[in-house]
Amino acid sequence: MEHFYLSLLLLFVSFVTLSLFLVFYNHRSQYNFPNLPPGKPGLPYVGETLDFLSTGWQGRPEKFVFDRIAKFSSEVFKTNIVGKPAVVLAGAAGNKFLFSNENKLVVAWWPDSVNKIFPFTQNSSSVDESRRMRKLLPQFLKAYIGIMDSIAERHFASGWEKKQEVLVFPLAKNYTFWLACRLFVSVEDPSHIAKFAAPFNLVASGIFSVPLDLPGTPFRKAIRASNFIRAELLNIIRQRKVDLGTGKASVTQDILSHMLTISDEAGRFMTELDIADKILGLLIGGHDTASAACTFIVKFLSELPHVYDGVYKEQIEIAKFKRSGELLNWDDIQKMKYSWNVACEVMRLAPPLQGGFREAINDFIFNGFFIPKGWKLYWSANSTHKSGQYFSEPEKFDPSRFEGGGPAPYTFVPFGGGPRMCPGKEYARLEILVFMHHLVKRFRFEKLIPDEKIVVDPMPIPAKGLPVRLFPHKG
Repeated sequence: MEHFYLSLLLLFVSFVTLSLFLVFYNHRSQYNFPNLPPGKPGLPYVGETLDFLSTGWQGRPEKFVFDRIAKFSSEVFKTNIVGKPAVVLAGAAGNKFLFSNENKLVVAWWPDSVNKIFPFTQNSSSVDESRRMRKLLPQFLKAYIGIMDSIAERHFASGWEKKQEVLVFPLAKNYTFWLACRLFVSVEDPSHIAKFAAPFNLVASGIFSVPLDLPGTPFRKAIRASNFIRAELLNIIRQRKVDLGTGKASVTQDILSHMLTISDEAGRFMTELDIADKILGLLIGGHDTASAACTFIVKFLSELPHVYDGVYKEQIEIAKFKRSGELLNWDDIQKMKYSWNVACEVMRLAPPLQGGFREAINDFIFNGFFIPKGWKLYWSANSTHKSGQYFSEPEKFDPSRFEGGGPAPYTFVPFGGGPRMCPGKEYARLEILVFMHHLVKRFRFEKLIPDEKIVVDPMPIPAKGLPVRLFPHKG
């Protein structure tokens, strides 16, 4: 009997050994190409993903890239993140190459978690969609400024005024979400907005989570939340079609009406599901990134009194020429040059978008290295934003970097670049500047946790939500 159990044990050990050998062999065989960039693939399945994520959790996402640039003496290196063989193209040259070769050598790629949460995003060309949205949004922007101003007025009146202390990050999320709901689908009722808010937070936290579709996981919660939101949006879309048909709604009132009434070059209209998915993407994109930027604007203005004074002077100069009840307009926004330079410097030091993935659709050579078809490519905003090669004293806050011609091309990339540059860039500029206007004309403020930790997962977030004490201006 002992021999029998010993034989079983040996068989089991042999099976495990063979399985591990096959796993490691298959993992390593993915890297059997000549002249690949330097780098290490890490462990099977896991690769270097934990190291990639942990530097963000520690508040230093640039460390993953800079450590490897130093180790391999190369701005191009191979790795394995999110379970895929990948090449990181750091620096301005890497950004330029990826942004200039969209749909030629590379296409956009998202981790499985994103594709499962947004299942309809694969129905159409990402380049076509970005182009369509870039054409669509500017038509509304000038009309949006007054609406943004009135919503900001109500937001600060209800969430900030008559309070000694506030938690900035949740308030910033409330502001950007309120704006997005009103401007994209004309949802303005607080109870209706609140119905959306919690599911949206679940979607945002699950997008870049480990794609384990099991009860209780962030990924499962995000899938269920996105399905709930999509169903709600379909109800809004169907009611809007009725309202447009009866004249109760206007073709120009928001993005949704425009999507329902505009066809492509072939005369095709978007389906209800496609519109729901595009609106879902816009709401996510116009919500989390801008709220992170607004939060860090408060952080840096509280730390840098001389920068605050410059923003305050500019905004008060605009405010003093406004009649009582008169809303901000396009000309006012164009006068906020210093304020926007400050916002840009905030996004350089704390980019809401840390980087992005592409996929090689052909074999190609970059910087003398072979990049195989099917491999993932990652560009990092911090590889230029935090580099002394592109910005002198990169850790120093200096809005003057954006005066005149501003930074060199492909070095300042908080919105990405090329055909896939964020179509909401100008929209974000408006909502951020309107936020700054209302913030500084009402308050000075100071951080309650001077050394509050910053966590990047995947966007920068103050670990405690950035509590501040408010000091209302007198008079």
